[in-house]
Parts: sequence; C-alpha cells; structure tokens
Amino acid sequence: MVADTKARTLGAFVQAHANPGATVITDTHGGYVGLEAAGFTHIRINHSVGEYVRDMAHTNGIESFWSMLKRGYVGIYHYMSAKHLHRYVNEFSFRHNTAQAGTMGFIDQTIGRMIGKRLTYKDLIHV
Repeated sequence: MVADTKARTLGAFVQAHANPGATVITDTHGGYVGLEAAGFTHIRINHSVGEYVRDMAHTNGIESFWSMLKRGYVGIYHYMSAKHLHRYVNEFSFRHNTAQAGTMGFIDQTIGRMIGKRLTYKDLIHV
C-alpha cells in the first residue's frame, strides 16, 4: 500500500521495488512523472487517445488484476479494511497468478501453501 499517488510517493515505491534501469510501463497518470530521471526506462500508454498496446508494451495485465480485485470487493467482501488490505491483495494476486492452472492445479497450490500455517482469530483481530 502507498499513502497516496503523488509522483514523490510512486517514484519512491518504484525505486524500492524495481531493479535499477528496469523498464516501467504505466498509463499517463501524473504520479509516474519523473521515473526517467530516477534511471528507469518509462513507457507511458495513453488510454485517453485510444492507445492500449504499443509494440509489446501494455498495462492489460495489471488492469486485469485490479478488475478482479474490485469484483472481489463488490461481489464477495463488500469491505476491505486498510489493516488487512495486504491479505486481500495477496489472495487475489494468487488467484491471478494461478488462473491458467485449472481447478485441480489451483486447489493443489492452495493446499500446498496452507501446510504449517495457521491464523487464529486472536492474531487476526490483535491491534
């Protein structure tokens, strides 16, 4: 999670999580301005003029992920607290990353990640 979507915040986030010199593909949101100055190759996809793919650059994958997370919010949870947002994001990133595994592959991977882990109610609600 980030505190806001200002250029300073997003730039610091990218610097902390992307390899130096990496290519970063974004939409034209103003919060991404300055990534070139930080040493990244920055490709901006301009949806407002009907651009969705440029050569191999696109934002379709991340937009698909956010769409699935929002559907989970509206259709399943109806509320996601900031305290536990990372858990919701982790759940939906797992769903997104295993979408091609098929039902049994998804179940096998889910069970494999459960072994030896337990989240008690007390731990869940502890402030």
